[in-house]
Amino acid sequence: MEIKIVKGSINKKELVDVAREQFGDLIKAVVDVEQGIMAVGGELHADEEVLLIEREGSKREHVWGVNIYPEKTDDDWIEFDSVINLKPSFGNRSRGVDNPETQEKIRKIIEKLVSL
Repeated sequence: MEIKIVKGSINKKELVDVAREQFGDLIKAVVDVEQGIMAVGGELHADEEVLLIEREGSKREHVWGVNIYPEKTDDDWIEFDSVINLKPSFGNRSRGVDNPETQEKIRKIIEKLVSL
């Protein structure tokens, strides 16, 4: 599947279809917390990150990799786990997203962009 940059909205059913095509129950997404956009559908978070940087002018310190489980609900549908999140020079030393404020920004962006 081609990576899609989401600026307006994407339907949750579309995410379910992408998940089934690729990994079964999840899709990889990269969220730019500065611009409020995300890329979905890549095989690797790194591919989505590069696309956001090259096409949208995203900066490395503002992009975060997550896994979205579109058929789950509440806090279970977003998993903060990606190699691209390892950013020691920006204060993040794990594959997760260490800053709770950044996690909340990511959640709000995803909730805004994903329509039921």
